[in-house]
Amino acid sequence: MPPPSLQAPAAVAMVRPHHFHPNPETAADNAFQRPATAASVAAQAHAEVTEAAARLEAAGVRVHLFDSHDPETPDAVFPNNWFSTHAGGHVALYPMYAANRRRERRSDIIEMLKARYRVQDVIDYSGLEHDGMALEGTGAMVLDHIGRIAYTAQSHRADPVALERFCTHFNFEPMAFATADAQGRPCYHTNVMLCVGTDFALGGFDLIADPQRREAVRARLRESGRDVIELDAHQIGEFAGNALELTGHGGRRLLALSERAAACLTAAQKAVIERSATLLPLRVPTIELAGGSVRCMLAGIHLAPRPDSA
Repeated sequence: MPPPSLQAPAAVAMVRPHHFHPNPETAADNAFQRPATAASVAAQAHAEVTEAAARLEAAGVRVHLFDSHDPETPDAVFPNNWFSTHAGGHVALYPMYAANRRRERRSDIIEMLKARYRVQDVIDYSGLEHDGMALEGTGAMVLDHIGRIAYTAQSHRADPVALERFCTHFNFEPMAFATADAQGRPCYHTNVMLCVGTDFALGGFDLIADPQRREAVRARLRESGRDVIELDAHQIGEFAGNALELTGHGGRRLLALSERAAACLTAAQKAVIERSATLLPLRVPTIELAGGSVRCMLAGIHLAPRPDSA
């Protein structure tokens, strides 16, 4: 059995949407988003989350599944943007960039965490929205929980002041960088271009605009002992960077990602990942129309469970 990893939680929170559709309020700066007008997309997204949760549970990941009935929260399926959890019993709530995404924050999810896990404090940054600041959780930041580094692509959704406050409170080193795709657009969330696992990292490093900063990010990941797997522009577009390492049955590590993402990885890339984690592809093509994929759907729970919560 592999040793427990701070990087790979054994439990997640998910939100199953009843009114899913690509969010018009986020389309302007999310190059991954695609329009969808078919009336069936809400039902398809509901089914995809149901199936994904069942697949994760079958693999040994504990899933806390909530339903969203609010028609004003089309992106509710992506809870990792509004809260995160941390070893030692800490929870953070985040300021969101789009006004309708601020409605996604839910007290019932936080109360569940307090009841089922050991929560010491909840630090709420959402008031920064009134100052025009956003920091969209583990979408805006890809956290190395072992090395205590917050890798952050600069964007409207990752305010530098909010980032500094989070890193000060939670003892992370901020490592921010500018990004640009082939059209010169910045990456809207870091977690579509970077995934940090226990023993490997997947990254679209060519998106980092400054060559010196690009090499510095690669170097920090290599210094941590991780294998660095380079993703090209096509693979980033297929959501290969939007993956999350989890812990399943018997302490076995898994890499949850979409079927589309898994299909675009090369045999050599898969071999590196599978030295330490089993690929777990999930079918979420409808949800990917909203510009996010499997990692965005999973809010990892890095908290100690209460003994009576099994």
